Order: sequence, then structure tokens, then C-alpha cells
Amino acid sequence: MISEQEILSASILVVDDQQSNVLLLEEMLRDSGYVCVASTTDPHAVRELHRKHRYDLILLDLLMPGMDGFQVMECLKEIETDGYLPVLVITAEPGHKLRALAAGAKDFVAKPFDLVEVQTRIHNMLEVRLLYKKLEQHNQVLEQTVLERTAELRKSEARFQRLTELSSDWYWEQDENGHFTKIFGPVLEMLGIQLNGALVQSRDEKGGSWNENERKMLEANLAARRPFLDFVYSRTNPDGSRQFLMVSGEPMFNPSGRFIGYRGTGKDVTGKIHPNHKLP
Repeated sequence: MISEQEILSASILVVDDQQSNVLLLEEMLRDSGYVCVASTTDPHAVRELHRKHRYDLILLDLLMPGMDGFQVMECLKEIETDGYLPVLVITAEPGHKLRALAAGAKDFVAKPFDLVEVQTRIHNMLEVRLLYKKLEQHNQVLEQTVLERTAELRKSEARFQRLTELSSDWYWEQDENGHFTKIFGPVLEMLGIQLNGALVQSRDEKGGSWNENERKMLEANLAARRPFLDFVYSRTNPDGSRQFLMVSGEPMFNPSGRFIGYRGTGKDVTGKIHPNHKLP
């Protein structure tokens, strides 16, 4: 919400070629409690004044010699690239009201002035303008926060990947159907499978065969969506030698709790397992 003090502290520019109208509006604004009021009778000066001060509200007369209010608004559009013109037009011509709104003005007041109406429209427009600016600032902060968090996440992922590479031979992820979706390391070569293969199978692409009991135990863990740590399973290679692999994994769920697959690590532990290794 916008406080009354914020509204009264907003910056206002009065633009009218008639000095008497400028003095009237300035006096009315100050009597209402506004403390940041500037003015000019030169429409050609408005663009640079707004570029320098970025007023929260510009009270703009439409009929001025040399440069009318419509031309002033076109100049302001070069500064307000987001298309929001903080302009409240002043006109004695009823036919100019719709044209002014179409040109980008946000509201209008009619001459001769009804001071109560002018005060009300100024107050309401400033409240909307300040809310708009606050929302814009919030979005900028939110966008910056997202960028920072994204950068932190990427750094964290890079560190995690590096730690995984140091502590294991591969990192893997599977979808809910058991197919690999992400792999770091030579897992395909070690398992002898293709990218769309599964973590457990009876035979591999190289003609090796996996231990059936161990394979069923790993399948049971996956099917039950249970995490598993340092699970060792083996295969017999075509030359008769045995290869032992150790894998760890955990199920993944989306924010709504739906199972979306597994992720984990693995390594070849053949040199650390006794050839007569048996299931417990």
C-alpha cells in the first residue's frame, strides 16, 4: 500500500503557458500538503526536465503556443520507454479529452478548474503511479533474485558434478520408465547398454550376462521406489571374467509428489571385490 506521506512527497511538474494558471495550481498543491512541486511555462523544456527529475506526475496544459501538449507527450514517450506517461492533461476543449487519453495521458481536468476535482484526480493518479513504480521495483528485485539464485544453483550443480566425478565413476538419472536421461561418466560403456536402456537387465550389448539374483534385488528396490546405498551387482563377461559394479540411488519426485525417476552414482569395484563374492 502507498502511504499518505508517500503521496504528498511525490514529485509534480506543472506545465502551462499562463503564469496565472501555474500559480493557482502551485498554491492549491502546496495547500494540500504536496512538498515537491515544480513548474514551467515553456513546453520545450518539459522533456529535459522530466529526463532529469523523472516526475511522478506532470500536469500538462494542452493548448500552448509553439508546442502543444500533444507534442510534449510525444517527446515524453522517448523517455518513458515502457509506455507509461505520468500525465494529467488540462484542457478547456471537451473534444480534446479522448484524443489526449489516446495519446497516452492517464487522466484529465477541465478548465475552469474545480479545485476539489483537481485535488481528487491528482491524489488518485499519484497513488496509482506510485503503486506502479513500487510494483516495477519489486519485479526488478525479484528478477535479480532469480538471476542470483540461478547462478548459485549452477555453481552448486557444477560442484556436485565435480564431487560426483571424484568419488565415483559415473552419475546417472533415469525417468519414471527406467530410461537414462542424464549421464556423467562412462556408465554406458561399463554397463554395456545404450542410452535408452535400463540400469538392470539380463544381458548387455557386449554379450555379458548379469547375476540374476542380484538383478532381481536391484529391480525390487527400483520398483518399490526405495533408496539404496552401495548396492553391488555383477556380470559375467564373454571371456568368463566377472565384473562388479556398485551403485547408489534415490527416487525423485516433483513438487506435487509424483514419482519422476531415479538419480544416483556408480563405480566399478571389480578390483576390490573377492572373486568368490556371494550374496548375503
